[in-house]
Amino acid sequence: MSATTAAADRTVCRAVPEALPVLGRDVTVPLVTGGEVTYAALDYAASAPALQRVWDDVAAYAPYYGSVHRGAGYLSQLSTDLFENAREAVAGFLGCRPDDQVVFTRSTTDSLNLLARALPAGCRVFVFETEHHASLLPWQDADVTCLDAPRSPRQAVETLERALADRDPHGPALVCVTGASNVTGELWPVRELAAAAHAHGARIVLDAAQLAPHHPVDITGLDVDWVAFSGHKLYAPFGSGVLAGRADWLRAAEPYLAGGGASRKVTRRQDGGVDVEWHESAARHEAGSPNVIGAYSIASACKALTEAGWDALIAREEYLIAKVRAGLAAVPEVRVLSLFGDDAPRVGVISFVVEGWNSSHFAAALSAEYGIGVRDGLFCAHPLVRTLLGTGPQAQGECGAPEAAPGEKSLNAIRVSFGAGTPDEHVERFVTAVAELVRDGARWEYRTEEGRCVPVV
Repeated sequence: MSATTAAADRTVCRAVPEALPVLGRDVTVPLVTGGEVTYAALDYAASAPALQRVWDDVAAYAPYYGSVHRGAGYLSQLSTDLFENAREAVAGFLGCRPDDQVVFTRSTTDSLNLLARALPAGCRVFVFETEHHASLLPWQDADVTCLDAPRSPRQAVETLERALADRDPHGPALVCVTGASNVTGELWPVRELAAAAHAHGARIVLDAAQLAPHHPVDITGLDVDWVAFSGHKLYAPFGSGVLAGRADWLRAAEPYLAGGGASRKVTRRQDGGVDVEWHESAARHEAGSPNVIGAYSIASACKALTEAGWDALIAREEYLIAKVRAGLAAVPEVRVLSLFGDDAPRVGVISFVVEGWNSSHFAAALSAEYGIGVRDGLFCAHPLVRTLLGTGPQAQGECGAPEAAPGEKSLNAIRVSFGAGTPDEHVERFVTAVAELVRDGARWEYRTEEGRCVPVV
């Protein structure tokens, strides 16, 4: 590298915002080849590390923890205020409408299962085969139409419009769509899909699990009816999620869980049974002792990301995406998976296969020999990954041998994902490791153990 090129590269680096502080950034892990290295967490799409700000907020509150909505004591009152203020903070983060409800759940999966339980009788559900299982599977008790994978944003809208035009326009209908793919990272045309849904008398729920940590999500601006996301992907891994949106279906449905907190009044009948008057607020679907720390951590993450500034966060992520994509493009044996093409806007989630390599073997070598954590498999999006790979539901091969010979189709994929807390060095190490493994092969022996590829000790 020339002095001029190096100086220019340093100038670009100085223009890119720093990574946000996260827990675990100084953790070291052993390498099978000897020594230790700082762990490169590049599996944000599965679960992101806690922001240091979130951890500090939770630690400051923890001594004051008390029961929510149930106690007359000072700590209970404090915790109740904290819990309800967290609800308001999340509503503001999502740009909720005045009449929307924010329900705290356990995760995106829990949120969408809750909404599935609240569907009106006779509701038809439309979902693309490209969805994560959290948004593909909860609707099995409804009349579900699974739509083929589109190959462009425009085709996604046209496919949905055709499907909606064939339904009974007088019956209730719901469209479920992701905001950003957990496999390809590609952004979906949410606003256009919402317009198509509403034009045909349907409602729409946005799975924002992969979108919310990377881009602002505005319910009003996108004109979606509900949004679901998880705290553990939003740098707040304390066991909470969110379902936010229109209240009418939620108020009309039986409580998701029956128990204390969801009930406003319970009386015993003379025949031995009980009559229950349920809450109409979000508490209707929050039975049991609320996870106040989980809710507070989500609110803390929402505030931290907002204060950091979305323009700066997006600029940094686009810089990292460009680094990774350029590095992978430089290795001819690597094929990056995509629905919408190379120019499609995306978040920091990239899946790929390596010609002649078993994906589990490759991921295990990245971990054991370079201290890099990625994901391999079908990413809880089996129909989508198999569509992208052009394979059927086949078994994974042994990790000690290539999964697929040159020219053959891979059975699984490798996913690298990153976000606001990812340092430059982590993606640079990853790019270097991919090139070295493809060029030189693994330096260690590996075997399959309980379905996972692991280094031989």
